[in-house]
Amino acid sequence: MLLRFTKMHGLGNDFVLLDLISQNITIRDEQIKLLADRRLGVGFDQLLTVEPPDSPEADFKYRIFNADGSEAEQCGNGARCLLRFVRDRGLTTKTKVKLETNTGVIECKLEKDGNISVDMGRPVLQPKCIPFIADQAQILYKLNVSLPLCGSEESVNIASLNIGNPHAVIVVEDVDESPVAQLGAAIEKHRRFPDRVNVGFMQIIARDHIRLRVFERGVGETLACGTGACAAVVAGRLQGLLDETVEVSLPGGNLRITWQGDDSPVKMTGPACRVYEGRLHI
Repeated sequence: MLLRFTKMHGLGNDFVLLDLISQNITIRDEQIKLLADRRLGVGFDQLLTVEPPDSPEADFKYRIFNADGSEAEQCGNGARCLLRFVRDRGLTTKTKVKLETNTGVIECKLEKDGNISVDMGRPVLQPKCIPFIADQAQILYKLNVSLPLCGSEESVNIASLNIGNPHAVIVVEDVDESPVAQLGAAIEKHRRFPDRVNVGFMQIIARDHIRLRVFERGVGETLACGTGACAAVVAGRLQGLLDETVEVSLPGGNLRITWQGDDSPVKMTGPACRVYEGRLHI
């Protein structure tokens, strides 16, 4: 079967998007892994599908699959790309759409400057809902992490929350010197995170500016992570380190994140770019 796809990226966090409204195709885990291979396939961090919604309040259903074939609950950079995709494909003419995800409905809006804003919903801090194994909710948790390559154990302080998917955030002095690959991989599969976790390494430049690197669950380090940027700002705000609106500098570019605190939703604004369209046999 011939499969039509679109390659897109949000600050270098790259995706293959599939229109499963006009194409009746089922993608298996092994096919996702093959497509994700940057030498043997197309190559991407996540595969995104747009489908008819189950919820009457949503315009589209939005699913996210990691490069290893596992399904993710949320992806902020992907949500921005999905809005541009459905408009480019003529699936909608709206500038504001509601997307049904595995964790609820989110809203995306095309801004006048061409950037796209996403209402990511309220952050979840209760451990059992992240999920994270802890006796009670805290701003910071002490985590003992085994580092197999070093044959040692390291103790780190993390903030943990869910913003569509689970995140752990560590404040570091310099993201360039941080062991993102090794420590990120160890925390991702830590026994206290039953569903694994995305790991953010945050360097605070000023109260309205941070640098961030993210080790994504099922992917590894990516050039950008929208939910990771949201999680980092929430974690920084809870520790009294950041202002309401923060510029987040990721390896792939910048996002603007706003969180007023308490039960307010987190809002993210940034670009979404189409790279090319293609067809391949499945």
